[in-house]
Amino acid sequence: MAAIGIVTGTIETGFNGQLRTLSIRAAIEIRCNRNKSADVQPDYRIFSDGAEIGAGWIRCSELSGKTYVSLSFAAPEFGPRRLYANLGRAAGQDDDNCYAILWNPMD
Repeated sequence: MAAIGIVTGTIETGFNGQLRTLSIRAAIEIRCNRNKSADVQPDYRIFSDGAEIGAGWIRCSELSGKTYVSLSFAAPEFGPRRLYANLGRAAGQDDDNCYAILWNPMD
């Protein structure tokens, strides 16, 4: 999976960083969804310059049993399709609060 950004933070507090693709460079904030009232609602909302561009859900890996965050982005810059990604350990990072946004193509 290709890294399309880097964020810092924690699952408890949320994350800040940058989404980076060949054509997009955008500061993003992954905020905890404090208004979540049902299991189907996202655990996080993703914002860039005040505009909501996606959501995130806390998941548990079937293989390792570790917790991770699954992300879904939607914005006109992505065209009619959604962009899916997971937060994972950033390669070469010693900081426990640094995560890569790992692109997860669905097709």
